[in-house]
Amino acid sequence: MPFFSIIIPVYNRPDEIEELLESLTAQTCKDFDIVLVEDGSTIPCDQVVARYNDKLEIHYYYKPNEGRSIARNYGMERADGRYFVFFDSDCIIPPSYFATVKEQLDRQYSDCYGGPDAAHDSFSQVQKAINYSMTSFLTTGGIRGGGQKLDKFTPRSFNMGFSRQVYEKVGGYKNMTGEDIDLSMRIRKAGFESRLIPDAFVYHKRRVDFRKFWRQVHVFGQARVDLMRLYPEQRKLVYTLPALFVIAVVLMLAGMFITPWSIAPLVIYLAAIFVVSWVINKSPVIAALSIVASLIQLIGYGTGFLKSFFAQYILRKEFKSRY
Repeated sequence: MPFFSIIIPVYNRPDEIEELLESLTAQTCKDFDIVLVEDGSTIPCDQVVARYNDKLEIHYYYKPNEGRSIARNYGMERADGRYFVFFDSDCIIPPSYFATVKEQLDRQYSDCYGGPDAAHDSFSQVQKAINYSMTSFLTTGGIRGGGQKLDKFTPRSFNMGFSRQVYEKVGGYKNMTGEDIDLSMRIRKAGFESRLIPDAFVYHKRRVDFRKFWRQVHVFGQARVDLMRLYPEQRKLVYTLPALFVIAVVLMLAGMFITPWSIAPLVIYLAAIFVVSWVINKSPVIAALSIVASLIQLIGYGTGFLKSFFAQYILRKEFKSRY
C-alpha cells in the first residue's frame, strides 16, 4: 500500500497528462500510486498512460462525463493510499515535491495540507502573466492560498492533500463551482487541521488565453457569494475586495469629468503591478501583460461577485450553487 494516492481528473487533455506524468517519473520520493480518471473524454489519454505503465504505478479509469468533482470522488473510491493528493491535469510537479510533503508530515502531521503554485520556465508569456495575477500580493494571491495573512489558509484542489480518515468522515467533493473551498470548510468544521506547506509548490498552467481566464474568474466571483450563503462565517470583508475595486474604478473614471487626477490612484496601482511583475519575471512584456491579467482577474471576479450578490441579497432570488 503506497502512502500517497495521486488522484487526477482529466478531460480531453492528453498533452497535459503527458507533461504531468513525465514530471512524476522524476520524483525523488516514489511512495505513491496514481489514480487517473478520464471523465468521458472524446480525446482520451489511454495511449499516453500506456507509455508510462512501466515507469509509474497507474490505475486508469474511463467513465461517462459528469464533471471534475465526481471524477475526483470516483478516484477516491478506488484509491489504496493512506493519503490522497489532488493535482489538476495542467500541473507540472517539481522533483522534490513528495519528499518535501513526506518530510513535513513526518515532522508535524496534519490531516490536510495545500501548497502554492508557480510559473514554469516553459510557460508562455500570457501564462506567466496570469500566474502572476493569481499569486501576487497586489491582487488576490494572499486570499487564494499563496499566503496566510489575509485569511485562514484554504487549500485548493490543484495542489491539495488529505488523509483517508478525512475522506471517511467528511466525504468527497460536491459538484459545484468552488468545490475545493467547500470541502476545505467541511474539513475544518469536522475538527481536522489544515496547513500550508510553502515548499510543496506545483507549476500550474491555468488558462492559456485571456478570454478563458475572464470566464473562469467571473464564475469564481459568483461562486464566492454562493459559498457565503452556505457558510455565513465566510462573510468577510476580504472577499469583497475585487468588488470594491470595480466600484472604485467606476468612480475614478466618472471623476475624470471633474478632474483627470481622479484616476491617479489607479495609475499608481497599475504601475506597481508592472514594476513588481518585471522584477519577478524579468521581462517588460510579461509585466505589461500582467497589468491586463490583473485587471481581468479583479474586474471579472468583482463583477461576478456583484452580479450574484445583487441577485441573491437584493432581489432575493433563490440560492442555487453553480455546477
